[in-house]
Amino acid sequence: MNTAANATPVDTYQFKSEDNQVRALSIANELRCPQCQNQNLIDSNSPVAHDLRLVVFKMVDAGKSDSEIIEFMTSRYGEFVLYKPKMEPKTYLLWLGPLGLLLTAFIIGLFLIRKHSSRTNVMQSMSDDEQKELADLLSENKE
Repeated sequence: MNTAANATPVDTYQFKSEDNQVRALSIANELRCPQCQNQNLIDSNSPVAHDLRLVVFKMVDAGKSDSEIIEFMTSRYGEFVLYKPKMEPKTYLLWLGPLGLLLTAFIIGLFLIRKHSSRTNVMQSMSDDEQKELADLLSENKE
């Protein structure tokens, strides 16, 4: 049975320590494949992801910090490679957009509920004679 055909780069790369392996896998899971666009470096089978995994693995074994590795990747491929972009002016819409939409929906919901309840209050505040007169007027319009 040939197991080398099913081996992943994690299986074939020899880390200096198990801690380095765990750290490298964690970083590679947080970075998006520039070619696949919707997979991280670990899940992607593209040649680009394979190369970038090896770069991450080698940088971890070389003693680079997480921030140095992420800085290297973003300087080379842009912030697109980050699943969690940094909070800065150009990403405010990305971070605050969902909250703004939720707040807008809440305000619209309150407005509609108040509008509906005010209509109900107007009908309840009418006397029986006024309600009968209104019903007569409405029935005349239908005819």
